[in-house]
Amino acid sequence: MKIRKVGIVANAEKEKIAEYAKSLKEWLEERGIEVFVEAEIAAKIGIRGGLAWNGLAREVQLVAVLGGDGTMLRTARNVAKYNVSIVGINMGSFGYLTEVNLNEMHSALELILKGNFLTEKRMMLDVSITRGKEITATGTVLNDIVINRGNLSRIVEMETTINNKYLTTYKADGLIISTPTGSTAYSLSAGGPIVYPEKDLIIINPICPHTLTNRPIIFPEDSDLHVRVWSKGKGATVTLDGQESYQVRSGDGIAIKKSKHITKLVLSPHRSYWEILRSKLGWGGLPSGAKRRKNA
Repeated sequence: MKIRKVGIVANAEKEKIAEYAKSLKEWLEERGIEVFVEAEIAAKIGIRGGLAWNGLAREVQLVAVLGGDGTMLRTARNVAKYNVSIVGINMGSFGYLTEVNLNEMHSALELILKGNFLTEKRMMLDVSITRGKEITATGTVLNDIVINRGNLSRIVEMETTINNKYLTTYKADGLIISTPTGSTAYSLSAGGPIVYPEKDLIIINPICPHTLTNRPIIFPEDSDLHVRVWSKGKGATVTLDGQESYQVRSGDGIAIKKSKHITKLVLSPHRSYWEILRSKLGWGGLPSGAKRRKNA
C-alpha cells in the first residue's frame, strides 16, 4: 500500500529540529504527499494548522518521528488506539526504537512511501492505580512501568500477585514491569534479560532486591499482575515509560495487564534488529577469519 498521508512529530528541544522538520515537510510535499504536523512542532517551525495528537493520528497512514526513543515512546502512547504505523528517525546518539538514521532518512522514506516496508507489532501494557475502591490513574505503555521508592532511603515492600495467586513480596528499591520492547531499556540496566521484541511476554525485574534470590521472571502475555505497595515512609512513585509519574501511598494497588492496543513500528529497510542491537550494545562483529571468508 502506497503512503499518501504522513504526520510529522518531533522533539522540539532538539538542536536544529525546526530546520529538519520543515525540510522533511517540504521534501514530502514535493512528492505529492499530504503532510500533517503535530501542534508543538508546527509552532516551532512557524506554520499554521498544527494538529493535536488525536487529530493527527486520525488523518495519517504513517507518523514520522524526528527524535530519540523518548519521542517515540510519547508518540506510541498518544497514537496507540488509532493503529497507525510509526517510523523513527534518530536525532540522538542512542536509540533502539528510532531505526532510521538521519543521513538515510530520504532513501528509507523513498522505499516506505512506495509501500516497500515491513512493520512489527509491539505489545503494550495497561496500568491502573487504585486507592481503596477509587481508580486514581490509568495509562498505557510501550516500554515499562516502574515502581520506585524515589528519594526515600527506606526500601519499599511490594506484595505481588499473578492471576490472583500470591507470588512474593519484593523488598527492594523498586520493581520494573516491562514489555519485550522495554527489555533493552531500564530493565536491562537492572540486570534483566533481552527479549525478542515481537514476543508477547511480561517481565518482572526487582531493583536492588533485599533478597538476592529475587531474580527477573518472565510471564505469559495473558498474566494479570497486581502489586500492592507497603511503605513506612511517604509511599513510592509509579512512572510510565519514564515520562509520566504518579505518587502512590502505602496500601495503594497497581494493576497491570496486556493492552488491547499495539504499537506498529516500521522496520528500517537498511538494517535488522540484530544489527541495531549489536551497534547499540557495542557487541563485537564477526571474527577476522569469518570476515575473510565472507569477502572471499
